[in-house]
Amino acid sequence: GQVVLNSSQVHWTAEVEEAIATASLTEYHVRLKAQLLDLVHLVRGNITKLQRMSIGALVVIDVHAMDTVQMMAAENITDPMSFEWISQLRYYWYVDDRQYENLEVRMVQTPFPYGYEYLGNSFRLVITPLTDMCYMTLMGAQALNLGGAPAGPAGTGKTETTKDLAKALAKQCVVFNCSPEMDYMMVGKFFKGLSSSGAWCCFDEFNR
Repeated sequence: GQVVLNSSQVHWTAEVEEAIATASLTEYHVRLKAQLLDLVHLVRGNITKLQRMSIGALVVIDVHAMDTVQMMAAENITDPMSFEWISQLRYYWYVDDRQYENLEVRMVQTPFPYGYEYLGNSFRLVITPLTDMCYMTLMGAQALNLGGAPAGPAGTGKTETTKDLAKALAKQCVVFNCSPEMDYMMVGKFFKGLSSSGAWCCFDEFNR
């Protein structure tokens, strides 16, 4: 599932940049729409549960990809460095300084190495403009080696958004429900585990 999503994202990034360079975003949007309908026909067919889950996640991501291209075509974007494009999560397959091929995720000015953590075959969150803004803020915080604290009413998807960004970057995200019983020993052990595993942590209900 992860390989399918990643290869789809890498191809989409390359194709959008090519469409921007050749001023053919409207034609590319039509092509994406046709591809999405093909996926919908595929998911209605006789496929395994695992394949259905992979295609379901792919449809969610492709819908957002199609909306992004439609928005850029309407705005008549012709520069690959325009904010409308660089503010999206973009996947690049590149050769690093050690001459190894690697995957990198970029958003605005933040390049983030792909984590390669196997997270299983899972559904993805529907991406809204608010989700994009959260991603942008959290990615900016990552570039500065800081954390993020999404705030808002209960049940609005703060934890799910953080978990979904971790999925997009292939990082393990440990969700921990805080309580008044937490002491410095417990938090110390928790951070030792996080630093040894390289995982992200989401401290839920931190205000307690």
